[in-house]
Amino acid sequence: MKRSTGDKPLPKPDRSTGDDRSADDVRRADDARRTDALYGLEPVLEPGDAAGADSSSGSPGGTQFQTVQCPYCGERFETLLDLSAGSASYVEDCQVCCQPIQFSLEVDHTGALAALTTLRGD
Repeated sequence: MKRSTGDKPLPKPDRSTGDDRSADDVRRADDARRTDALYGLEPVLEPGDAAGADSSSGSPGGTQFQTVQCPYCGERFETLLDLSAGSASYVEDCQVCCQPIQFSLEVDHTGALAALTTLRGD
């Protein structure tokens, strides 16, 4: 059922962005941005999202999604690595069993991920 808009024509999606997204994709992205702005939410970065991190190559000096396996429960989950600070070591809880995992990142001279080690935190 269509709503009456009075004498105003419905706006057409802006197709001048140069991408190949459908009108539905553009509309959904616009709705998501409006919802985020309405409730003061941060935008969601999905793996493989063109606007987010480059999950395939790991944009040098940026962020990268990486699949890791928990050393406690053995489940695999995806986590966002921050490569901007260089090599680092930190603790992050497993997204499945909540046990502490020691992450050790090695970043090469170009800012890309060289190695990632995950160990039990106990």
